[in-house]
Amino acid sequence: MKFHIITFGCQMNVHDSQWLARALEARGWEEAAEDEATVYILNTCSVRDKPEQKVYSELGRIARHAKRDSRMFAAVGGCVAQQVGPEFFNRFPFVRLVFGTDGIANTPNALERLAEGAEDRVKLLDFMDIYPERDAAVDESTTLPETRQAFVNIMQGCDNFCAYCIVPYTRGRQKSRHPDAVVEECRALAANGVRELTLLGQNVNSFGMDSGGVDVSFAELLRRVAAIEGIDRLRFTTSHPKDIADEVIEAFGELDNLCPSLHLPMQAGSDAVLKAMRRKYDMERYLDIVDRLRQARPDICLTTDLIVGFPGETEQDFERTLEMVERVGFESSFSFKYSDRPGTASVNMEPKVDPTEAQSRLERLQELQNAITKQSLKKLVGLPAEVLVEGRSRKQEGDGVSWRGRDAAGRVVNFTSRRESLTGRIVPVRIVEAKKHSLTGERTGEPW
Repeated sequence: MKFHIITFGCQMNVHDSQWLARALEARGWEEAAEDEATVYILNTCSVRDKPEQKVYSELGRIARHAKRDSRMFAAVGGCVAQQVGPEFFNRFPFVRLVFGTDGIANTPNALERLAEGAEDRVKLLDFMDIYPERDAAVDESTTLPETRQAFVNIMQGCDNFCAYCIVPYTRGRQKSRHPDAVVEECRALAANGVRELTLLGQNVNSFGMDSGGVDVSFAELLRRVAAIEGIDRLRFTTSHPKDIADEVIEAFGELDNLCPSLHLPMQAGSDAVLKAMRRKYDMERYLDIVDRLRQARPDICLTTDLIVGFPGETEQDFERTLEMVERVGFESSFSFKYSDRPGTASVNMEPKVDPTEAQSRLERLQELQNAITKQSLKKLVGLPAEVLVEGRSRKQEGDGVSWRGRDAAGRVVNFTSRRESLTGRIVPVRIVEAKKHSLTGERTGEPW
């Protein structure tokens, strides 16, 4: 059976799709180009309105394939599936499986039953009380990405209930994975040649704080994974400022392979807006975390998420956000206009910010961020960096081959080398130019 996966949204969805592809291939299925597939799998996101609308558009396009091939069917999973549920069956008759975020562990078996004609339609939408452990789908024969990078889920769901966020309703309450299972998967990936691991969770800092019986903190888990032989780089995302422990901050100065980068969502720089958002920290707490992170690791690269136009946000509130962005000096940020998501507390909050004003604020914020990013990257010119190569650059020019990779802090670095095979290697370079969102380097030593 040939399948094609279309993924929307966050890194957790990317990881889920990669796991699902490996699990199906282990059962003899074949991943194929879109026009060759019989089974289409959409892994969806509902954090904002636009990705949700893309799902409906994509299903409308897939419907044309269904008319040409009666064997073809589709499965819809992820957050939109958890929200919309069986309504997909009514709206799109060729959708035969709907699986939620806790249902992915049973999705390969459900797809096999559907492909064999054993069932007509299946829904996997129940939330579990504990982390739904999956088949490993990684062994000595598994082919992993040539980049030698991998994601590992350490938890599922969230207990924070921020006013604007749909995640607790689409991914359920927080469930930490057993630490031994996490470490075992990380060891298997390292044994297969993975050099860079990213630990994933809606709020990794609260790992072990739920009622699942896990008596290991995130800081302890981080140290266990960092000690695995072969792991040259270790990252994690996403962090909630209210839960980051002193031991995690200290780890940045103590673990050589813990990358000097942290995505720490601030969301707003105004205490009044943060309180309305139910973020459970204020800017004094946030800035203290930032200062201690920089004491532990002076070269740490901080990035963030920001929402403008949250209900009740005044011009003064927004200007406070601009001040805090400049004070912290985020190297980059993901910024968005607030949009109502059905089922969240903020839907009923007033007053709403005029959309034109919200757009203006977003543009002002992004203009400031672009200036800070430019200055941050410019400071790196002349400095050495080690680049884990992810593949050839999109733009090839001049002699040799142009390669694209990331330094330890996650910045994109392009450089030229005559070697024909560098993907997955770490190459020493010197930064010679700063672009708008990337760096250019020149090779200074042998790859390893």
